[in-house]
Amino acid sequence: MTALLQRIGEAGPITVERYMELALLDPDHGYYTRKYPFGAAGDFVTAPEISQMFGELLGLWCYAAWQAAGSPHPAMLVELGPGSGTLMADALRAIESATGAPQPFDIVLVEASARLAHRQREVLSGRAVSWCSAVEELPSRRPAFVIANEFFDALPVRQFVRTAAGWQERLVMVEDDVIAFVLGMVTGSLAASLPDAQTGRVCETSPVRDGLMRDLAAKLATEGGAMLVIDFTAPGMPVRDTLQAVRHHRHADRLTAPGEADLAAAVDFAALGRIARAEGLEAFGPVSQGAFLEELGIAVRAERLKRSAPPETAHGIDLELQRLTSPDAMGEDFRVMALLPAGTVAPAGFDG
Repeated sequence: MTALLQRIGEAGPITVERYMELALLDPDHGYYTRKYPFGAAGDFVTAPEISQMFGELLGLWCYAAWQAAGSPHPAMLVELGPGSGTLMADALRAIESATGAPQPFDIVLVEASARLAHRQREVLSGRAVSWCSAVEELPSRRPAFVIANEFFDALPVRQFVRTAAGWQERLVMVEDDVIAFVLGMVTGSLAASLPDAQTGRVCETSPVRDGLMRDLAAKLATEGGAMLVIDFTAPGMPVRDTLQAVRHHRHADRLTAPGEADLAAAVDFAALGRIARAEGLEAFGPVSQGAFLEELGIAVRAERLKRSAPPETAHGIDLELQRLTSPDAMGEDFRVMALLPAGTVAPAGFDG
């Protein structure tokens, strides 16, 4: 029995939420605290690793949002869960190339993994960057322009199963050194808050996501700024079982070898939008990632890159473009939402 499996067994039965927390962020055995997950040698590839164009366009979007807000100083450019640091590096380079001047932001990265923060320092070497381990640590009293790319999907969810007796919470326990799902009781008030569904269906909620969005929305509503949320979703949410594990670029069993595979769940954009609006923000979208990037001019950027590229590289740029925008790749399943202070007009990518 692995040390993490033993921890889960000693604590169980535990919620799916707690299982994800342990599997991903256990200080000694968690996936993000032990492994470098990105790229061909890792377990999955995110949009910034696919193409420099992704981070460039997001950086220019944030710069345009900063200009529309009156170019406030000081202002922060914040990335939540910045992964390898590639997105931020591409964003800053694009801003400086487009303006011919140093980028105007204080750069803040919110990263819970010391291992990933070390990699980010390498990629952003020479830049003035500060790190926070949690959103609550973000500096106050200055506008924040926030990028959350594939961040909310890694935050833990709770799962509930509709049975003949009503909603019951899906729990995780270890029995004979094997992890399995079991069902637990749900209090009346919690059960009443869940939607109606047929027997056998699964409902996902995420108090962690909801609380984080509430905090960020309150901050933006009070201090100004803007936020982009880019993540994968699924139809029919929240009544949908979307929890998945990925290892070596393939789907894996969700309960096998915790700490060795990435765990994620689809993002309920409607829920995030309701929370943001309740805090006084305008929510635009979600729109498909493909449509968003096309509106920002990714095809034009790809053509410019191809002009100075050898034929084999130009072909690679075409493949990158297709992977980011095609409905058969990331273009449709990934969605983009923009959050801005009340009264703001629709920003680029959402005004079509």
